[in-house]
Amino acid sequence: MPNRESKKAPVRYRTILQSDVPQGRQGKHKAVISLIIDDLDRLKDGSALKVPLSELKEGKAKVRSALNRAARKAGRTVVTASDSEFLYIWNATHAPKDQKL
Repeated sequence: MPNRESKKAPVRYRTILQSDVPQGRQGKHKAVISLIIDDLDRLKDGSALKVPLSELKEGKAKVRSALNRAARKAGRTVVTASDSEFLYIWNATHAPKDQKL
């Protein structure tokens, strides 16, 4: 019987060890979102951050989405509003369950 070596196609992509695979998503908004979250941690009740839209390189909508994802992941709720020049961000306050707003 002839030796039947299986002819497999070569791997198309480079390979690395699993231990070298980066863990966790480091999105392009991570830097600005980290700064905002840090500022929100130190924000007094009744205050809001006023972020110039000109400083948001990726745009208001993308930063707002990234912020909401990060806030949900951290188990917190933030509120945002904007005008033509600024993105306003503050920590949501929750009324007690027996009290309606």
